[in-house]
Amino acid sequence: MKERDGERILMAHGGGGVLMHELIGRIAGRFGGEGPMQDSALIDLPGGRIAFTTDSYVVSPLFFPGGDIGRLAVCGTVNDLAVCGARPRWISLAMIVEEGLDIEVLDRVAASVDAAAREADVRVVTGDTKVVERGKADGLFINTAGIGEIPPGVDVSTANALPGDVVIVSGTIGDHGLALLSVREGIAFGGEIESDTAPLSSLIVPLLEARPGVVRAMRDATRGGLAAVLNEIAVDAGVCVRVESAKIPVRESVRRGCELMGYDPLHIANEGKFVLIVDPAAAGAVVEAMRGHELGRDAAAIGRITDEEPGLVVLKTGLGGERVVDLPYGDILPRIC
Repeated sequence: MKERDGERILMAHGGGGVLMHELIGRIAGRFGGEGPMQDSALIDLPGGRIAFTTDSYVVSPLFFPGGDIGRLAVCGTVNDLAVCGARPRWISLAMIVEEGLDIEVLDRVAASVDAAAREADVRVVTGDTKVVERGKADGLFINTAGIGEIPPGVDVSTANALPGDVVIVSGTIGDHGLALLSVREGIAFGGEIESDTAPLSSLIVPLLEARPGVVRAMRDATRGGLAAVLNEIAVDAGVCVRVESAKIPVRESVRRGCELMGYDPLHIANEGKFVLIVDPAAAGAVVEAMRGHELGRDAAAIGRITDEEPGLVVLKTGLGGERVVDLPYGDILPRIC
C-alpha cells in the first residue's frame, strides 16, 4: 500500500474502494494468503468442505428503513457463505455494547437477530458480550462468524469467469445505501426507499442444486457496490467485464437520489443483491428461475465476459458511448454495514 496521510487509517479505508482493497492486501499478505480474496474461506475437512466467514457491523443508525443492525449482521453473514456456494448452518454473535445504551434497544436487536436467523434457517450457536465506556462504541457494534456446508462439486470462485459468459445481477442496485443516506440526511428522494437487507441463501442454494455447473462465479455486491464486484471478477479471472447501463436495474427513486447527491448507483452498497457469472447457454433459464423467487424478481442479464482488455470493467452508456468503471477511491457512504 502506498504511503498516504502519514500511514494513518482513514474512514475511506472501510468503504469498499481502492483504499480498502490496498489495506486488506497489506494485512492479508502477512498471513500468506494467495488467490482471490473471497468473503469466506473454503476449508477441506475429512467429511467434506466447509465455508467459514467472519464480519463486523458498525452501521449507523442502528435502525433504518427495511432493517437494523441485528438483521444486517445475520443476513450479511449468511450471504457471504451462500455466494461461496455453501448452505449456511451456524453463526456466532458477539455484541460490543456502549455504556448507557437503552436495554430496550438491545432487546429489539436480539429479537431481530432471532427472526432473521429463523428466516435464513441458521442457528446462532455461540456468542459474547462486552461493555465499553460511554462514548467508546456509538451504541452497539456486532461481530459474527459463520459456517456453511459446501456440496461436492460446487466451485463458484470469482476466478472462474470465462469469455462468453453472461453477467447477471439479482435485482435493483443501490437500495441499501440510499435508504441509509435518506435517514441520515433527512431527505426524501421522491419515493420511499428501503434497504434490501435479506438472506440470499433461499434463492442461491436451490439455484445451485437445480443447475449444477451452470453458475461459474458469484459475489454479493455490498461495500463498493456493483462496481467493486465487477472489478474483482475482472481482476481475479483476468478478463474484461462489459455491461450495459440500460440493462442494470435501478429504482427510479434511487436513480433520482444518486443524481441529486452526485453519486453513481454502481458504487452504492447493497445488502440483498448478488452477481452471477453464468454459462451463456443457460443464462436465460437462470434469469427466469430467479425471477420466480421473491428475492430475484428484478433479476437481469446486464452484460458479458470478454477476453479483450483483461482486468477492466467497461460500461456502455445510455448514449451509446463507453467508459471504464473504476473502483471508488474511498468511501461514498461510510458506516453502511
